[in-house]
Amino acid sequence: MFRLQTFIKDLKSISNYVWASAIIFLVGGVLGWISTGVLQEIMIQQISGIKEISEQLQQGDNVQWNFFTFIFWNNATKAVLVIFAGALAGFIPIIFLVINGGVLGFLLHLSWQQGVSMYDVVVKGLLPHGIIEIPAIIIACAFGLKFGVLIIKSLGQKINRTRNRTVDLHSFMRQTGTASVWIVIFLFIAAIIESTITFALVK
Repeated sequence: MFRLQTFIKDLKSISNYVWASAIIFLVGGVLGWISTGVLQEIMIQQISGIKEISEQLQQGDNVQWNFFTFIFWNNATKAVLVIFAGALAGFIPIIFLVINGGVLGFLLHLSWQQGVSMYDVVVKGLLPHGIIEIPAIIIACAFGLKFGVLIIKSLGQKINRTRNRTVDLHSFMRQTGTASVWIVIFLFIAAIIESTITFALVK
């Protein structure tokens, strides 16, 4: 059930949702890059919160361990929750993607405006862990989006009293279980990289 081959097979079956999630994430990135007014204030609040947490994590004897535990539990918890929160018509995964993409886009734009080396920001600060973390988040949201669509379809069939119901929630719940396990594994690896390699590169 939890084999990697099963996860890959399930992933292929929701490829349209993965692409949709990736596009929403990119749209969020563009909005973050060009953000002004209220949207910019939201981005600044998000980044201020991250900065405050970062400062707290730097207190103590083992800073890297502090970063690892926070990054992993924060990302893993949110990723799993966003899958099942997708049951609310898929709104939560969409908001999650836009905000995360927006924060990333805003940070990249801010770094560019301040003359910070984009090579350092992207290659050293983002790529080592982001190449695993970002796809994992997008995949989690893809499952959340499909969950929302299935719930809407299921409710529609019940309202219309459709005899031949095509929504197989039982099979999808099995997929979410497998997906949750592998997404957590990928985020665990990403957290190790971020708290070691990325930490060393940007220190």
